[in-house]
Amino acid sequence: MNSYQDDKKVKAAPLLLDQQLCFALYSANLAMHKVYRKLLSQMDITYPQYLVMLVLWQQDSLTVSEIGERLFLDSATLTPLLKRLENAGLINRQRSRQDERQVVVSLTDAGWALRQQAESIPDDIQCASDCSEDEMYALKLQLNQLRDKLMAPR
Repeated sequence: MNSYQDDKKVKAAPLLLDQQLCFALYSANLAMHKVYRKLLSQMDITYPQYLVMLVLWQQDSLTVSEIGERLFLDSATLTPLLKRLENAGLINRQRSRQDERQVVVSLTDAGWALRQQAESIPDDIQCASDCSEDEMYALKLQLNQLRDKLMAPR
């Protein structure tokens, strides 16, 4: 069978699992989480907690809603993550003086110290993926573009 016939077969059977972009993204996500889980276990944090820490390492003292906006998480999902990080001594949560309805999240000294431990993670991920820096950048760019298109109002 030639390539044209193979392509026709795929188009005739569009519901094959391996032909679905969603499954490619889902299974790649599972594989990525497995690698992150191993790396982050040494830091005693989970992947979602790591994402929160990345946001705060980039800009400290943000409100819960600001963190949620950056991570595409609602406060009901974010609050338990923040409680665990606070119990671990990595962040503080305080009511805003300007607006009592808002809670400001800031890093503790231990939270800042954890950053140094995390600095090798991007290189570790690149090594585990066996991708070049350019390939990783291009993939991230494509995924961000896909996300933005899918989230755009219609």
